Amino acid sequence: MESETQPMGRRVAYWRQRRGMSQQVFADRIGKSKSWVDKIERGVRRLDKYSVITELAESLSIDAGQLLGREPRRRPGLGGCLDQVEVESIRQSLERYERLGRFLEAAPIDPTPIPELRGAVNYCWLAFEKGHYPVVARSLIQLLRETPLAEDRPLGGTAADAAEVMTQVYQIASTVLRKLGEAQLAWLAADRAISAANRGNDPLLAGIATTRVANALRSLGRYQAALDLNVQVAHGLISESGGETSSPAEISVYGALLLQGAMAAALAGDATTSADLLDSASRAANILGRDANYYYTSFGPTNVMLHRAAAFVELGEGGDALAVHDRIPPAALADLVAERRAHHYLDMSRACVQVGDIEQAARHMVTADRNAPAEIRCRPVAIELIDQILHRAKGEPAPEMRRLAEEVGALN
Repeated sequence: MESETQPMGRRVAYWRQRRGMSQQVFADRIGKSKSWVDKIERGVRRLDKYSVITELAESLSIDAGQLLGREPRRRPGLGGCLDQVEVESIRQSLERYERLGRFLEAAPIDPTPIPELRGAVNYCWLAFEKGHYPVVARSLIQLLRETPLAEDRPLGGTAADAAEVMTQVYQIASTVLRKLGEAQLAWLAADRAISAANRGNDPLLAGIATTRVANALRSLGRYQAALDLNVQVAHGLISESGGETSSPAEISVYGALLLQGAMAAALAGDATTSADLLDSASRAANILGRDANYYYTSFGPTNVMLHRAAAFVELGEGGDALAVHDRIPPAALADLVAERRAHHYLDMSRACVQVGDIEQAARHMVTADRNAPAEIRCRPVAIELIDQILHRAKGEPAPEMRRLAEEVGALN
């Protein structure tokens, strides 16, 4: 993220790169030479005319104040994270059909080799797990353009290999969009993920794609549909693989489906079904015997406990959620990926608000922000919770909480 203490040239470079422009493309857009842009970005040449600063900002689709180091008040849902330009770029990528380019008279684009795409997708997953959502977004914009072409003209692999890469791109897109509150776009990406998975040869990718569809349905308020989908696919997967003879990867995908089903049941107010699914997931985790990350599921005993606590939060049982949290071994929690840890502390902050412990809610929120800042600063649910904590706090909030509130624009 660009800093307010950086020289202006560095801020220009940051936003140019964030918009996916080379120095030459940016220079052409503003009617300057590439050498001029390079000197500005390196600080060799100063920007001292406000009219020029305004022109640069307009070309970068930002406010002039952002180049001057004066960050505008952030909007909930995008605070310190993706901006509307990037969300719109992802939207346009999802709405395009590059595989129909020969019919739509689109300019031909050379396909990217499948091994190169796999590497880019792995990088994108790792950025997601660290909660670096702006990095994920910039990667997605490019991958959503490149991966559909690879299936038509696969290089270094087969069309099925390309489809398997493609489903992962759509799955990452769906998950990030859902966190940003873009439920309809998340559903579109998840639906594309299912279609791509079915053209590949890996049934576990289709299983994981199911959780993305179900999660998008949850965001749209269709809890029962999400529950049914997760449970049906989970049962089909385990019956085909033979239960306890399944591989660790199969158990992980099966368990992830059960966990998402449990969350859907909790949102529907069905505590009994939620508990049953969590118990089944716990048995699967015990078979696995450890926390793992097959297919980027983070499935294992610890993640089951995190979901058990989260389910209690959705059921409005904050005290029970906090009791589960107290039983989670700190070392095991620390071993999970940053996104999972931050998500959990966000849930525990919600639990504290439910029981009226606002000071502890603030502490959990600050801890979540330390683990993965974008998980807090990008998500509407987190911004709204910060606002609740501020309004319900007695007296002035703690300095760290106040600083976090200021940075996400929650303070007037």
